Amino acid sequence: MRELERHTDITSARPLKVGVLGSGRMGRVLSAGLRSAGVDASPPLGRGADLTAYDTVLLCVPDGQIASVAALIEPGPLVGHCSGATGLEALAPHEAFSLHPLMTVTLRDRSDRLVGAGAAISGTTARAETIARELAETLGMRPFTLADEDRAAYHAAASIASNFLVTLEAAAEQVAAGTGAGRELIAPLVRATVENWASLGGEEALTGPVARGDEATVLAQRAAVGERAPDLLELFDALVAATRTLSARPPGRVPTERYGVSTGGS
Repeated sequence: MRELERHTDITSARPLKVGVLGSGRMGRVLSAGLRSAGVDASPPLGRGADLTAYDTVLLCVPDGQIASVAALIEPGPLVGHCSGATGLEALAPHEAFSLHPLMTVTLRDRSDRLVGAGAAISGTTARAETIARELAETLGMRPFTLADEDRAAYHAAASIASNFLVTLEAAAEQVAAGTGAGRELIAPLVRATVENWASLGGEEALTGPVARGDEATVLAQRAAVGERAPDLLELFDALVAATRTLSARPPGRVPTERYGVSTGGS
């Protein structure tokens, strides 16, 4: 039996009717996922939609619009949002919850993209948090409770792990342009590296010239970056410094300040 049908003491004698407000990437994936799991959920709805038929409304709108959209909803249904950075105060005065999938979603993704992903949840009441947990579990996600005071750190970590990783790989692609090592050849290296980090942790997974103390190679790399993509020198220096800290390897003959962010293109 479905999770949301089993807890009749929480959701009343009838299953939830979930209105999904927002037709962006997350709204589409969450709506499709809930419906394929047997939940009575709407297709993605636009602003101004009639929400009177739903006892739970899930806002899949940009963070800056959450409070204004929530204010337009007549009191009655539970109201949730899918933001990792925004607290529940944005949904006042509703009985509220949040459900943030710890997963990147693109326009090409299907609803099963969320299966196995983490889900940060919270609620203003025990009932609201229970609903958030059950929605996450129904979608195949692994929910955990996120305190409001931890939201900024949690969301920063998610951005580093996902958004900034894409930025780094785009930088690698830029430096490699013309060498014959295109994205399709770099991608297997990226996947293997992420798998090593997932199973071993940062220190054990780290390889390369910084970790082994090969200063000559690091300097040669820096010169190549300066020649091919000088706009990336500051990023390269910062990453070398951070990698040196992670590897706990002291620098060789090259002064550490050469790898500071402040060196710029020098």
